Amino acid sequence: MGTESPVKWDNSLEREQVDISRSYRDTYRASVEDPEAFWLEAARAVDWTSAPTRALDDSAAPLYRWFPDGELNTCFNAVDRHVRDGRGDQPAVIYDSAVGGPSRTITYRELLAEVERFAGVLAAKGVYKGDRVVIYLPMIAEAVVAMLACARIGAIHSVVFGGFAAKELAIRIDDARPKLLVTATGGKEPSRYVEYLPLVERALAMASHPVSHVVVKRRPEIQAAEVVPAGPAKWHDWDEEMAAAEPQPPVPVKATDPLYILYTSGTTGVPKGVVRDNGGHAVAMTWSMNAIYDLQPGEVMFTGSDVGWVVGHSYIVYAPLLIGATTVLYEGKPVGTPDAGAFWRIIEQYGVKNLFTAPTAMRAIRREDPTAAELANYDVSSLVTVFLAGERLDPDTYEWTAAKLGVPVVDHWWQTETGWAICANPRGIEHLPIKPGSPSVPVPGYQVEIVDGSGEPMPAGEEGSIVIKLPMPPGTLQTLWGNDDHYHSSYLVHFPGYYLTGDAGYVDEDGYLFVMGRTDDVINVAGHRLSIGSIEAAIATHPEVAECAVVAVPDALKGQVPAGYVVLSAGSPIDEATLTKELVRIVREQVGALVSFHLVTIVPALPKTRSGKILRKTMRQIVAGEAYTVPATIEDASVLTSLQETVDRKAAGN
Repeated sequence: MGTESPVKWDNSLEREQVDISRSYRDTYRASVEDPEAFWLEAARAVDWTSAPTRALDDSAAPLYRWFPDGELNTCFNAVDRHVRDGRGDQPAVIYDSAVGGPSRTITYRELLAEVERFAGVLAAKGVYKGDRVVIYLPMIAEAVVAMLACARIGAIHSVVFGGFAAKELAIRIDDARPKLLVTATGGKEPSRYVEYLPLVERALAMASHPVSHVVVKRRPEIQAAEVVPAGPAKWHDWDEEMAAAEPQPPVPVKATDPLYILYTSGTTGVPKGVVRDNGGHAVAMTWSMNAIYDLQPGEVMFTGSDVGWVVGHSYIVYAPLLIGATTVLYEGKPVGTPDAGAFWRIIEQYGVKNLFTAPTAMRAIRREDPTAAELANYDVSSLVTVFLAGERLDPDTYEWTAAKLGVPVVDHWWQTETGWAICANPRGIEHLPIKPGSPSVPVPGYQVEIVDGSGEPMPAGEEGSIVIKLPMPPGTLQTLWGNDDHYHSSYLVHFPGYYLTGDAGYVDEDGYLFVMGRTDDVINVAGHRLSIGSIEAAIATHPEVAECAVVAVPDALKGQVPAGYVVLSAGSPIDEATLTKELVRIVREQVGALVSFHLVTIVPALPKTRSGKILRKTMRQIVAGEAYTVPATIEDASVLTSLQETVDRKAAGN
């Protein structure tokens, strides 16, 4: 059993499953008309050491704080209370490795024991409440343990995607200024191992901030070269430290204290450290699992992402554990580990109710297996809903996924900054009609509006900037780490009283939002502003197209015209000339002749980030013949080389 805490956990709010049985319209109205009452009610699902009496502190607006007089511990809510309440023998984390190494199922009781001990490791190295810990790990169970252990003692974790370049890791070290860094000997890709320790060595040498301790989880399959430590950092072995550690009890923190820092690249290339609090985050994550995902304690959720991204933070680690569900931690890819049936195997093997992944994953599966032949090899009858997010879900990918799996496919839209969905089809509140191409309606708590460049509201059906009225609901970013001014200038100054999402779109007559892309993903053709998203959606309807990207290219007559870069479905026999002719017709029919679409190039792959987002800015630079820097977040840099060669060949007339 867990270590007894000397702290009295105040259950005066009588923690319970909060009633959200009202219709969506009633629930949404309650959230915006009386957010104080709405979110205090939602807070009843969380255990507090000191229960909040207020929901919102707006005394420093536009910097808002949620549950300012509350105290709690996020780790206690995610682990200890489930052991206390009789779920100790239920699986908490299922670690499934498709690239080698044993898979394992970790119960809540076992997870508590590991988290208590690693909290002891941190404490023994002088890590206390408010200190920062950088976590640079692959998709292994130790990543979850390290995150929860930080939360247990009130330390602030900053997870950096495993395998990120040394320079990028160094930048984050200098900004977060951690006492300790947690890493592993390496990560596994389908065809190779990526050694982490040389990257960590270089990052520590580049960083001006001295990290005191490095804890290394050694993976038997990855025999990394021994490091020769330079600088002040002392290096430690994870297993040895765990064996000697004294288990630590949970430390209460203020609801407004930071839980984690998660970096997102800014337009200047300087990472922005999004700060997530403890109280608002716990309430939002807990509320969302029922309201949006319709998931209950004991049920299984598989989120095909990485703990280095916000989706991994929210829906691999925290939200499922906060409600006492089972979460699948998958070290592998949707294709190639070993085939396009990888996700279907996991659903069958673990009885997954909800699958949450990116549209890119579905497009990759479709490209490799357009008829979904692999699906016939598995029983996926446990699957109730597929949730997709991370980029725009084109209607064609939606239709394919829904048709092949035979379950509702729910697009939803959110950002690293918000931490959870801004717009969704709230399956636990009401099953609203699904409109392909739309993430549906604003989630309760979010007041979404479409405005023009002057901040004036746009009528239904007309495209503009998507903004969110302040204050945003609990769980959204508090500020940027150490830089309130940058937070204000990046998100709040453009439209006073609103958060700038940076995305463009429109709301239809039913109140459904359509996100068409980033505000800079607009093509100006002879004075007509056209969204890239609408053109890509048209191209994607062609049966031979697996995925596509559209970028603007200069045109002497019209200023700009769109150029389409297309990846074909596996085994497609179509040639580029025929495809071009057919796509020109489709775009003219679905978007209009004024688009002046006539440039099509077939490519073997599109450059993407590790989270699956297409690197359109880099593509624009290559097509325009401009110098570019290989983004630190890129999944496969060789794709850029291939694209450059294709562009050069076309320019030469070959």
